[in-house]
Amino acid sequence: MASSSSSKLDMSYHVFLSFRGPDVRNNFLSHLYTALDQTGIYTYIDSEELRKGEHISPALMKAIEDSRIAIVVFSENYAFSTWCLEEVAKIMECKAQKDLIVLPVFYKVEPREVRGGRKSYGIAMAKHESKFGKDSEIVKGWRNALFDAGSLSGWELNDGDEAKLIKGIVEEISIQLDRTPLHVAKHPVGIHSQVVKLESMLDLESDDVFMIGLWGQGGIGKTTLAKALYNAIFRQFEGSCFLENVREASKDSKDLVPLQEKVLAEILLRQRLAVNSVDRGISLMQARLSRKKVLLVLDDVNDVKQLNALAGEYEWFGKGSRIIITTRDNHLLTSHKIDKDHIYEVKTLENCEALELFNKYVSLRNNRIVIRRDLEVIALHYANGLPLALEVLGSFLCGRKENEWESALNKLAKSPNKTINDVLKLSYDGLENYAKEIFLDIACFFKGRSIEYIMKVLDGCDFDTTIGVQVLKEKSLIIEEKETLQMHDLIQLMGMDIVKQECHDDPGRRSRLWVFDDVLDVLLGDMGTNAVKAIVLDLPKPEDIYIGPNAFANMRRLRVLIMVNVHNSFQGPIHLPNELRWFEWPECPWFPKIFSGPKKLVGLDLHKSNILVVREQFQDFKKLRFINFSECESLVCLPDLSCTPNLEELDLHDCKHLVKAHESVAYHEKLQLLTLYGCKELSVFPSVLKSKSLRYLNLTNCSKLEMFPDIPDKMEGMQELQLKGTAVKQLPASIINLVSLWVMVLDKCKNLTTLPSSIYKLQKLNRLSIEGCSNLVEFPKYDENSNDSHVKMGFPNLSSLRLGGCNLSGVEFLENLFCFPKLQSLSLEGNNFTSLPASIKQRHCLESLFVSNCRRLREIPELPPPLQAIQANGCESLHKIPDLPSATTYVGLISCDELVGKGLTMAHVLPLEALITKLREDGHGERGSFLLPGGEMPEWLLPVEGNSICFMASRRLYDKFLGFAFYFIIRQGGGKGVATVYIQLHINGKGGTVTALFTPDEISDHVWLAYSKPRSLWRKVDFGQADLNHFQFSLIVGEGVLAKWGFRIMCEHLEDDLKAVIPDNERPHPALLYEVGHECTRYGVCHAHVSTNSKEESSGETDLQEKPPEPSLVHESSLASRAVEDIALARRNGPTSAGESVMGVQNTEAGRDKRNRQASTTEEEIDEERPQKLLKRMKNQERS
Repeated sequence: MASSSSSKLDMSYHVFLSFRGPDVRNNFLSHLYTALDQTGIYTYIDSEELRKGEHISPALMKAIEDSRIAIVVFSENYAFSTWCLEEVAKIMECKAQKDLIVLPVFYKVEPREVRGGRKSYGIAMAKHESKFGKDSEIVKGWRNALFDAGSLSGWELNDGDEAKLIKGIVEEISIQLDRTPLHVAKHPVGIHSQVVKLESMLDLESDDVFMIGLWGQGGIGKTTLAKALYNAIFRQFEGSCFLENVREASKDSKDLVPLQEKVLAEILLRQRLAVNSVDRGISLMQARLSRKKVLLVLDDVNDVKQLNALAGEYEWFGKGSRIIITTRDNHLLTSHKIDKDHIYEVKTLENCEALELFNKYVSLRNNRIVIRRDLEVIALHYANGLPLALEVLGSFLCGRKENEWESALNKLAKSPNKTINDVLKLSYDGLENYAKEIFLDIACFFKGRSIEYIMKVLDGCDFDTTIGVQVLKEKSLIIEEKETLQMHDLIQLMGMDIVKQECHDDPGRRSRLWVFDDVLDVLLGDMGTNAVKAIVLDLPKPEDIYIGPNAFANMRRLRVLIMVNVHNSFQGPIHLPNELRWFEWPECPWFPKIFSGPKKLVGLDLHKSNILVVREQFQDFKKLRFINFSECESLVCLPDLSCTPNLEELDLHDCKHLVKAHESVAYHEKLQLLTLYGCKELSVFPSVLKSKSLRYLNLTNCSKLEMFPDIPDKMEGMQELQLKGTAVKQLPASIINLVSLWVMVLDKCKNLTTLPSSIYKLQKLNRLSIEGCSNLVEFPKYDENSNDSHVKMGFPNLSSLRLGGCNLSGVEFLENLFCFPKLQSLSLEGNNFTSLPASIKQRHCLESLFVSNCRRLREIPELPPPLQAIQANGCESLHKIPDLPSATTYVGLISCDELVGKGLTMAHVLPLEALITKLREDGHGERGSFLLPGGEMPEWLLPVEGNSICFMASRRLYDKFLGFAFYFIIRQGGGKGVATVYIQLHINGKGGTVTALFTPDEISDHVWLAYSKPRSLWRKVDFGQADLNHFQFSLIVGEGVLAKWGFRIMCEHLEDDLKAVIPDNERPHPALLYEVGHECTRYGVCHAHVSTNSKEESSGETDLQEKPPEPSLVHESSLASRAVEDIALARRNGPTSAGESVMGVQNTEAGRDKRNRQASTTEEEIDEERPQKLLKRMKNQERS
């Protein structure tokens, strides 16, 4: 068996295998190890031959400690080995101390023989007692370990189905490994002692079902404690689930359904049950969990409905199950029939623990600032042992000077011994008034919303939002996460409580309203007062509410009004106060009517509303900056914007009946964004565009728009112009006045016939896309006679030009090298030209050239040195291509049959010398792919028969490896299908990086050469530094229609000194190596075969034979002799690396996976499990 040990074990293992070599090494054990390895389970297996002396080595001890699971294979002679007995003793010690999972396998012995010392185990222990003495503590320890391990639940194998048993073992281990511990906390201070108490309360030895509650105030660490407890005990259960933030995830009763699905999915691993209602979920949980010992943690429960849906009765769960509930409501636990003995009150930290936690947050890494001890004592007193308060206060004081501490703590002295909100308000009280307003708005309304949206709304309220948000982040009050603003729910509740305390009994006297009942009471009763500043009612589903015309009359300070899913049964206009800054009411049936006087409205969002906009409605809206009338199907004319001089954004996308855009849009001074996407009836647009601030104009799919306006003056702001799918016939010459334009898209403009030559003067344009314009027969040439002395070259900054699917008959515009000097990507696919200009070789920035389906193209001229990719698939007339630049790593010549007729082969496209150069030099990419019709496999590649190949090599060869070459011949008449090769790296038995190569589908009779440099495969693993003995590659070809494939390791010449220090079994077979500078002659067709599992890895036996025999008919000795003959033959044919080592090609014909998948000629990483499943399927078919 191959050794997977290492002198330095830097990483933990998934599984440690303990076994008696002579009993199981060459059969069961090797099969089990292979199955684990192929499933990606990192397994430690020690070679019997490496064991010296009677005492287990320190490295083996460390391996046991670093493993998550130990499998002990008890066989007839296991107990005769003192080494094995020390192993099992250490394993049982780690089970007790480190929660190591121990799974015994009783191989042709009975469990009672192991635990009771019967038969061979009795003889063996008697022998040890004779040697060490009857009263030897060592022997007693071994007996105890055998008894304990033999008493565990495991597997028995006598004359049963070995393959079935191994499959069950692998499945069980996979399930165990899928259950990983949770992250507890950054600084889990004071947790362990509480976990010990809770484990006692849980009485884990009892078969009764227990529910316990963790009760305490917000921020006290209930969730942290529950996570730590979960980690300590979850492996003792058949299934487990930690359901976090139940309150947040189930604001509505229907939100309980996804939570039920999650509980079932996590406990019933690898099963997905659909739940369509809460009642259905309850039935499923009762049916599926009632016979299963489970651990379920329901975190932050605040409603009895949640408990009824997720843990309604004790009888739902199997014997020994434990349900842990965290909540702030003690009565909730009592009402669920949880007695007082099973309610644990989570208390504040002891003084020493509070000091330790506080110091972890307040101390700088370099610890330069020294604070007086008495100031720390005062701070700890005000935090009062509350973990969240210690974190927030510690973070606030971190890095501050002593006088700042004194000032902050003096302020805190005014409110000692307060509740949790008072502690959390420490950061809030230190804010300036504007920052407090921002914080309360985010806490009450905008948690989880995008930063961009929050900035718009709050800036509209005249807040300095940018600095305010930054201060809140510094105060640990909010968190920026994926372009949204988040905050801990306790801090959010603190903010909401501040608002509620403004007037406990009368919501109409509070500054902010967001609760449905509160809003309903205030609006129905006209109870609003001058105190109300903002109302945000975002309902999960539409609700009909009667809101009278004067409901907001008394809210003179109302600045934000957002009503989502609110349908007003009163159809008349409602009067709104003058102070209103942001009004958002989707599907609102009327336009807002604001009281007389100056209007301060900044944002107006009435999307999906049934409104007709006329000029008078916008009178006096001088401050309006954002309008969203998108999807307003009644809107026919874009409103007159002259009354809104400060408008910055106007969104009218998908206004399907919009016909006319008002002239005012063309002259607006501050308009920055205009979106008319999907306005299919829009046909009238201003003939002149002078909006100098306009940055973004989107007219995509305005299919009736035939004219783009003239631009008489320079527009400095415009950066992106989207005209895809419009009916424009031409662009005006004045397009050059878009002097800052960065992106212009004209795709699918079917009526576009010409482009002005002045387009070359767009000096900042970076990306130009004009694909699918079928009536564009000519791209303009650069006018060299231009009188503009400031424009010396055309498109000086263009990096991407896409002209695919047009009707171009020539590409003369590319001849002028004063144009497109920075062009990196050029797409000319699907056009009618016959040749490319010779000057293309001088485009020294060009990296990608796409000319596929240019059916008249006959010749490709010399290409520029930087070119990395060329794709010319479907170029039927192409009969000549140049020598490719050294930088080229991708070539696609699918269906270019004319080239083959002219004698083109892979040797012309990628000569061996060129491949070696690409592998040796940096800057040529990590991978390469070359695909063309017909051809044979180059002689320097080693043909492979079967579906996989693997080899072993010392890490000391890492610097010698240049790359790995693969060659595929796609079978003629293959039809639809994808030929796929998976390349998986194993380092000392542990699965590493997986890479996939895909051929394109629907092609046949083609050849494909691909290569990968070593670092593209093992990526983050630096073998030059890692202390590893060997690594292993596995190649799996499947899912396709390959007639033949080949492989070769490209490497530098291996010096004799290096060969001398590398063991034979750590060196690939010479037939696999192509030593550059010491080239091997061709080997002809070499077939190879791997005996089942990893037997040859330990024995060093190799099988290279011309015709692979049936595995069941080939004896090991004959395999070895044939290997020696083949090696001798190879040496006679040419010089190779000396020495025989392990090289195997698995000769199995796997059934193809018939799933359809999207194919490409690129390489990409894939799920590591997938190739393992393919291997497993192939092995099963081989056995059958």
